[in-house]
Amino acid sequence: MTDAPVLPPIAILGAGSMGGAILHGLVRSGLAAGGVTVTNRTAEKAAALAGLPGVTSLALEEQSTGNTDAASSADVVLVGVKPAMVPDLLREIAPALRPGTIVVSLAAGVTIATFESILGDDVVVLRSMPNTPSLVGKGVTGLAAGTRAGAAETAIVRHLFETVGTVVEVPEPQIDPLSTISGSGPAYFFLVVEEFTKAAVGQGFPLEDARLMAEQTFIGAAGLLEASGEDPAELRRRVTSPKGTTERAIAVLQDARLDLTFADATAAALARAKELAAGA
Repeated sequence: MTDAPVLPPIAILGAGSMGGAILHGLVRSGLAAGGVTVTNRTAEKAAALAGLPGVTSLALEEQSTGNTDAASSADVVLVGVKPAMVPDLLREIAPALRPGTIVVSLAAGVTIATFESILGDDVVVLRSMPNTPSLVGKGVTGLAAGTRAGAAETAIVRHLFETVGTVVEVPEPQIDPLSTISGSGPAYFFLVVEEFTKAAVGQGFPLEDARLMAEQTFIGAAGLLEASGEDPAELRRRVTSPKGTTERAIAVLQDARLDLTFADATAAALARAKELAAGA
């Protein structure tokens, strides 16, 4: 990130779990030289962010114009409120936005068309889908450009999200499928660790040791995968000695048809994403 450009003034409207994760990434990066203004509904939540360097944290219960105040002073505005709240928020801030302001959606299921129709022709819109590992700088963010987003605006937003991990640029129709992989994916991983921990307990280990072994085994395997650059199938083969214990365990997992299970799981997540987009 040392060669990344300094970012312009940024506002994060709704700095909850995801907005807060991005905020911490920006602060860690040192690239938000233009400053970051964030809003939250309560003074308690605002106070938790007020001490971060370069951050102005506003509580809407104390400053009812906080969203418009933050948006009017920013070149990039991240919208992090719940999807159902997005249209009202956009109508609130639209008159305060300067021409050329970049507005980025963090909201699942809300289309670029919705943003553009409310905000008008003078505002640039992009839609994003970050995930929760952004909190520790290991996120994956899907990014789709709106009809008025050019290369320069997209590059600014890309650099912003690169402060919290990796960015994958996709056309908007791929945002919902992407959400079933990188967006929901951490939950799949946590479930596997949870069940692996239970298996270790079943082998007679105390819970503390079982959890430690399960977590660190997966963390270590992920680190090896990243560091080696090898295909995961090749790394699996290297661990799986012919006629050994791992081969026997892998056979059980393959008989369970994990390929179909994951395909079904992501299909179910995509169906729900489409329901949410339709307001169901």
